[in-house]
Order: sequence, then structure tokens, then C-alpha cells
Amino acid sequence: MTEDPQAQLNAVPTAWLRSPIGLGWAAVAGLGVVIATDLFAVWADVVMRDVTGDLASGVAVGDRADRADRLYSVAGTVQTAALLTTAVLFVCWFHRVRVNAEVFRPDGHSKTRSWAIWGWIVPIVNLWFPRRITLDSWDASSPWGAPRPHGLVNTWWMFWVISLLSGRAASRAYTKADSAEEIQDAAGQMLFADVVDIVAAALAIAVVLRLTRMQNEKVRQGPAPVFA
Repeated sequence: MTEDPQAQLNAVPTAWLRSPIGLGWAAVAGLGVVIATDLFAVWADVVMRDVTGDLASGVAVGDRADRADRLYSVAGTVQTAALLTTAVLFVCWFHRVRVNAEVFRPDGHSKTRSWAIWGWIVPIVNLWFPRRITLDSWDASSPWGAPRPHGLVNTWWMFWVISLLSGRAASRAYTKADSAEEIQDAAGQMLFADVVDIVAAALAIAVVLRLTRMQNEKVRQGPAPVFA
């Protein structure tokens, strides 16, 4: 049986323009909180490394070990809360700009709009699908006839992937650590992951602001010019 082309067309959800500015500022605010909690976690990492270093050297630490452990636990809790809240805000903004980009350029997307959400959740593909969607939306949102370079997006994504993988490795190392030396090493790995995450969050803010501004400016430009 041959499918009706019109039925296929009607099955495609309609894309319409909606302002990404409000969601963009909400995502930026959330990312700012993520940076603040990461800075707190960096302090907790340094304290934990100092205490476990003294323990490994046979230096008496008294109550410092308990305080360091509580500080480390609190840092992990606030980081997780900030990350989950910001993830919701960021994905809402991300989906909004992806739908807007489809209005600007309906045929310029290699992934369907549903992947703007699922691409962050599904394991393995979350290492490259969101980047591809961002680049497609970036190109579609660039000024007519003047594509913007991808350097900012690629740099952000590189730091995001490094932060994601190094954070997972550090968490596994800390969970498995038994001795003071192993805990100190795991805290050092987490320190690296937290610092990289600060850079990734700062670059994410730049991406959100730039892409939101690009879409706003493109709407103000009006339809694409038609050349004779």
C-alpha cells in the first residue's frame, strides 16, 4: 500500500517561533548556580585532599577528617541539586531554540526535534547528539547568507564531555577508595572534574546567550531575501 504524501506531511509536528529569551536567562541563572556550587565543591576537594594527605603521612588530624567528610557530602548534595534543576531549564531552552531553528530552516536538521530532549538522556548518544543538534540550530539561526563559525560550540562540547567522563571516573574512584591514599587520589580526580565543569558551564552560558541573540536578531531580519 502506498502511503499518502499529504498524510505524511500532516504527521510532522508544526514548528512555530517562540521567544527563547526567558528560558535562556533562566538557563543562564541556573548555570551560574552550577558554577557557584562547583566552586564550593573545589574547596571541599582541596580540604579532603589536605586531610587525607596528612592521614597518609601519619599526621594526627583530630576532628578534621569528620568535618572534611561532612563538607564533601554537602558539596555533592548541592552540586546534584543545582545540576538537576539547571538541566531541566537548559533542556527546555534547548528544545525551544531547536523548534525555532526548524522554522528558519526546515530542511537543515539531521536529528528530529525529539532528540533535543532524548539526546541528553540516552546513554552513548548523549556524547554527540546534542552537539549535532546545537550545530544544526546554530547554522539555521545564523544571519541569512552569513554562517557563524562553530568554534564556541565545539569548545563548549569538548569541555562538557571531559567534565562528564572525568566526573564519573572520579565518583567511581571515591566509591571504591579504602585507604587514605586512595581517597586523596579520588579527591584529586574530583577536583579536576569540578574545575573542568566550571569551564564547561561558563562556555554553556556563552552558547546560550549567543544562540538566543542570534535567533532574536534573525526574527528582526525578517524573511530570507530573494535574489532575481
